[in-house]
Amino acid sequence: MTHRARKRFGQHFLVDQAVVDAIVRAVDPRPGEAIVEIGPGLGAITKPLLGRCGAVTAIELDRDLAARLTRLEGLELIEADVLRVDFDALAKAQAMKLRIVGNLPYNISTPILFHLLDAIDCVVDQHVMLQREVAERIAALPGGKSYGRLSVMLQWRYAIETVLDIAPHAFDPPPKVQSAVLRMVPKPALLEVGPSLLGELVTVAFSQRRKLLRHTLGRWLGEHRVDVGFDLQRRAEEVPVEEFVRLAASVERLISGRPAPA
Repeated sequence: MTHRARKRFGQHFLVDQAVVDAIVRAVDPRPGEAIVEIGPGLGAITKPLLGRCGAVTAIELDRDLAARLTRLEGLELIEADVLRVDFDALAKAQAMKLRIVGNLPYNISTPILFHLLDAIDCVVDQHVMLQREVAERIAALPGGKSYGRLSVMLQWRYAIETVLDIAPHAFDPPPKVQSAVLRMVPKPALLEVGPSLLGELVTVAFSQRRKLLRHTLGRWLGEHRVDVGFDLQRRAEEVPVEEFVRLAASVERLISGRPAPA
């Protein structure tokens, strides 16, 4: 029985076995690890993961696909919207940190990544397939046109590496875009800073990319009545991740009245 890809779920099923093999090699799953797959689809990656590990937890929203997947021995299936899955609770149930693997629906890939960011302390690593343009934005370095809010917010807490580029013909139906697989490995926070404040600060900074920061971030700092001696005679794309984080930490400290770290 065939399954027709559903546009509302952003479904594009991986059918190129060479690409599947390359992804599994990149993940390098081992028995005893807590592997969690997001969007298993028809099971192209699920099956070799099971072959390597013997047990996989998969998150699938499509009921028809979920019904197919229940036949796979060793698979624990969560029928749910991934944005509603509590990954912290999942890690506690597994009694270990999670390794995330996923062909993320391209229409909601960014919300999924931010949802995973909230659970970063319970994750070993993530291998995620994305639209290549999004992957390039995530991995972009300061100074380039792709560098932006997504780059800062994810590089703040992850070491990021592109491990594979994938052409449209590797999928059925083929997407209209190129794809890529990113390896994202959590790293310690540079400084204690709330993600909501950092997110607000970075969003303001990149709200008018062509203007100097004094026109955007400068006004925002003025509204918060803080002066941290930050160089505003630059565009947002010129500011490294570390500087945005240090600025957010300073602003948060001044707003809350906390003393500076010794």
